[in-house]
Amino acid sequence: MAVAGRGGRGGSGSGLLGIRSIMSYPIFISVIFSLLLLAALKLLFTSPSYPSSSDPLLKQDLPTTGNAYIQRSFLALKSDPLKTRLDLIHKQANDHVMLVNAYAAYARKLKLDNSRQLKLYDELAQNFTDMLSKPAYRAALFETEGNVDEDVLRQFEKEVKDKVKVARLMIAEAKESYDNQLKIQKLKDTIFAVHEQFVKAKKNGAVASFIAAKSVPKSLHCLAMRLVGERIAHPEKYKDEEPKPEFEDPTLYHYAIFSENVIAVSVVVNSVVKNAKEPWKHVFHVVTDRKIVAAMKVWFKMRPATGGAHVEVKAVEDFQFLDPSYVPVLRQLESAKSQTRDSENQAENATKDLNNLKFINPKYSSMLSHLRFYLPEMYPDLHRVVLLDDDVVVQKDLTDLWNIDLGGKVNGAVETCFGSFHRYSQYLNFSHPLIKENFNPKACAWAYGMNIFDLDAWRREKCTEQYHHWQNLNEDHTLWQLGTLPAGLATFYSKTKTLDKSWHVLGLGYNPSVSMDEITNAAVIHFSGSMKPWLDIAMNQYKELWTKYVDNDMEFVQMCNFGL
Repeated sequence: MAVAGRGGRGGSGSGLLGIRSIMSYPIFISVIFSLLLLAALKLLFTSPSYPSSSDPLLKQDLPTTGNAYIQRSFLALKSDPLKTRLDLIHKQANDHVMLVNAYAAYARKLKLDNSRQLKLYDELAQNFTDMLSKPAYRAALFETEGNVDEDVLRQFEKEVKDKVKVARLMIAEAKESYDNQLKIQKLKDTIFAVHEQFVKAKKNGAVASFIAAKSVPKSLHCLAMRLVGERIAHPEKYKDEEPKPEFEDPTLYHYAIFSENVIAVSVVVNSVVKNAKEPWKHVFHVVTDRKIVAAMKVWFKMRPATGGAHVEVKAVEDFQFLDPSYVPVLRQLESAKSQTRDSENQAENATKDLNNLKFINPKYSSMLSHLRFYLPEMYPDLHRVVLLDDDVVVQKDLTDLWNIDLGGKVNGAVETCFGSFHRYSQYLNFSHPLIKENFNPKACAWAYGMNIFDLDAWRREKCTEQYHHWQNLNEDHTLWQLGTLPAGLATFYSKTKTLDKSWHVLGLGYNPSVSMDEITNAAVIHFSGSMKPWLDIAMNQYKELWTKYVDNDMEFVQMCNFGL
């Protein structure tokens, strides 16, 4: 039994070894590939169930892509080889129709609706559509139940190739142009976005600059408070004195300075005196607000002008004739209409228009700014007066100003126009008939800051009455916006003598490109603009021209930390 069992197992093992020898690995692989080939041939040559040719679905355009296209190709190969060729031609025509329509869409996006190219694209797409829908082609190629007519197919193929060639030429010709147009459009969009950001930044910068320029610096407030404190602490030192006879002496050189800024006025006076050949002949008439008059008097009491020069300090309220019944500006300031406009409308408009920001500054509607129109009445005994702004520095002796022949004119000033800039049209509203009738829009404007006024000619020409006339007409601000320069241009129109530009160089408060040669040769330099030299935002290249006249030895200047 044991032997038989071993023999049985041995026979079975011999059979298995025989099978393994027959089914070697290469033969096995060949068999598998043969089976796969047979399966593929069966799939190809087994006729699936297709709709009959009478099926209306066949009368539509046959699918030309994906699995449907492969199925149709196998069907066409079995039934009619020309149908495969027809499908390829038909697909090529449809592809180029889509391409032409795509370029036409680009043309419309680039706003070329009226261009010749867009019309050509539309015509070419329509030609493709018309060709594919021709009855002869539909009947012989797409709707036939039999074989495709080879002659018709050849004609169809030729027509398709001709139109495809035209389409490719048009696309090749227009591609570069469209690429450039797209780049230009993108560049325009970028420029527009950057411009919007720039306008916003400029507006924010202008508001910040306005706040920095028009706010009272802590150092100036400190100086005024310490000067007033000095007066309170030592009232016996600062009693008002009788007016000096020099204040009314017409043979001396008289200057008018209207300001609330103590340190700025002191610089103007110091610069005049230090550059004067005969400083004892120079008289300064300083007029300020009643809130600052005490501080201003203490300053010039503690630091009197050197060289024997004379300084008179008064408040606006000391001139009794300046009341609302006589002065239009005071009357307008007291009216509710003017108050509403100044405090609300102008502030609102200023945030919309950067050019109007300055008009919310009280300076432009204060009586202190309009004192310049009352010089003959303020100083009835004088013949000539030089008006100096508080943001100027005098670099040379000014006595020659009194020797200039004004030719009967009232005002001697430096003109500021060049080209089309700083003409009357930029300051007055020439859409108003009164302005249009009385002034030339191309007339050259001039500058305040350093002006010589012939007070005798002023009285003769009745310029103050002229000023009142125009100021009354401008109560609603339709002739010009706020400010004293437009009023001065109207008042002294045809009454101004042009001075040499070396007398007065402007722009040191806004223009970083003022020539140093111009500055060196100038008798008066003017820090016109927002960047005043006593502010932190002053331009450093010009600041030293102002600071060298600051009285840094004055104890209150040191205590108030001007940082000069």
